[in-house]
Amino acid sequence: MGVKRSLLVEASGGPLSVVIAGANVPDFKLLEATLDAIVTERPEPTEQAPQHLCLDKGYDKQPAREVLERHRYVPHIRRIGEEKKDDAGEKRYPARRWVVERTLGWLSKCRAILVRYDKKATNYLGLIKVACILLWYRRRHRLSLLR
Repeated sequence: MGVKRSLLVEASGGPLSVVIAGANVPDFKLLEATLDAIVTERPEPTEQAPQHLCLDKGYDKQPAREVLERHRYVPHIRRIGEEKKDDAGEKRYPARRWVVERTLGWLSKCRAILVRYDKKATNYLGLIKVACILLWYRRRHRLSLLR
């Protein structure tokens, strides 16, 4: 039994929401549930301060774009088959997916999350949320030592 973790993180990698589903569910079908699961209050986007959301090519579908429009995000989705290159044909901007991959790597250091041992999805999701809380605590503690 495989499991897919859909994770939304802030710019520096702090987890904001997490949703789980079967491994055979496409990424774009989990987008709305992931956006609705944000645990902090989201500031209202304005024209002066729009909110951007970077997604990978798995979200390059019309239903995902409609969800982002409803939630008032400015989407940054690389088109399938497209690479970002400048006039000389060189790659210009590196992908920002590494922030999410790094956070998933941090979560995978917890043995109970790396391999799903729980039969109930709610227990597994609870473990992931506890690990996210632990990540936030460690980040906050590390920042307080620097002050």
